[in-house]
Amino acid sequence: MAKWLAVALVTGVCCGVVGSLFHIGVERATELREQHPWLLWCLPAAGLVIVAFYKLTKTEGQGTNDIIDAVHHGKPLSIWLLPAIFLGTILTHLCGGSAGREGAALQMGGTIGRHAGNLFNLDDRDLRTATMAGMAAFFSALFGTPLTATVFAIVVISIGVVYHVAFIPCLTASLVAYWISVELGVAPTRFSVAAPELEKLMLLRVAVLGVGCALVSVLLCRTLHFAEHQMKKRLPNAWLRVLVGGGAVIALTYLCGTRDYNGAGMDLITAAVEQGTARPEAFLLKILFTAVTLSAGFKGGEVVPSFFVGATFGCVAGPLLGIPAGFAAALGLAAVFCGATNCPLASIFLSVELFGDGGLLYFALICGISYMLSGYNGLYSSQTIVYSKLKAQYINVRTNAYHAGEPVPPFQQGGGEETERD
Repeated sequence: MAKWLAVALVTGVCCGVVGSLFHIGVERATELREQHPWLLWCLPAAGLVIVAFYKLTKTEGQGTNDIIDAVHHGKPLSIWLLPAIFLGTILTHLCGGSAGREGAALQMGGTIGRHAGNLFNLDDRDLRTATMAGMAAFFSALFGTPLTATVFAIVVISIGVVYHVAFIPCLTASLVAYWISVELGVAPTRFSVAAPELEKLMLLRVAVLGVGCALVSVLLCRTLHFAEHQMKKRLPNAWLRVLVGGGAVIALTYLCGTRDYNGAGMDLITAAVEQGTARPEAFLLKILFTAVTLSAGFKGGEVVPSFFVGATFGCVAGPLLGIPAGFAAALGLAAVFCGATNCPLASIFLSVELFGDGGLLYFALICGISYMLSGYNGLYSSQTIVYSKLKAQYINVRTNAYHAGEPVPPFQQGGGEETERD
């Protein structure tokens, strides 16, 4: 216990400080972009800087999947990934790329956690736990959701397996990072929304909305992976890819006639949840903008875009089913996040920390349906689906393997729990 509290304390302090600086940096970059619209034209140049820095630090091609692999297989993480993703995400937001923050959070947090573990001379298995503690701490510092961050970190790696050993390290690190971020002026992400009383017809309506959210999460994941595959196939040169992608985002922005889909889009998420307003096409355009941005090589994350997609879809679809627009937006946010990450428990905790515990059973229902019907799609290809979503059966396959038509490696075709752990 003493060992893990010490590791968690060091990890939480580092993640809290760096996470707060990162959050402030992203917010400041967003403000500058809004004050100076011409910065959008600098997006291709920013992309070249990002590619150059990743090549210079020899972290090219590394991302959230490598953090998950660090827990799965003990894969080492370069400390240079920390400044690379920090700089890359700030530049992406500054110049109008459509991306989130949590991809950077998981990468920076995982890197900090692993290297904090090295300071304590932890063995291979304990280093994996320290990596999860870092992921949780940085997520908590950015969003102000320590319980969600804790649960997310210990379930996102292998769906169907909960790493209980990591609970206290992750929770401690998350609470420390959360406290530090608040002290440094980072306001926790919270929304004000009224939940309807629990009744049968509303449960049925929410269930139907859950089916739609599952389909939207599938569309989001498949579009992101398809765009990444096609961009690398058609434009194997990273320099050219980021130039073309940056130009495409600029063109899309002017074609749409709005800058609502540049950056993270937290203002539109807030408007959907608290005011019940969203454009019918907003969720589709956000998927397109995010797919082009990330597949081109710009940096950020997919979770905040999934919030945007879910909130705007729910805000539009909910009233058609008789659900209040704002509450439907909150439901959609949680459900699409759940379908895209395959983490129903973390999604339910997220709904409580973001929206309060009113309507908890509605959130539980819609997250469960979205999880079950989203198939084996997911944002992270290194994520493992250990047990089937539809029956008590051990399958142990990588996310997206079935739907992408990829061959399943022999070590992932079953054979007992030890196979996955090894």
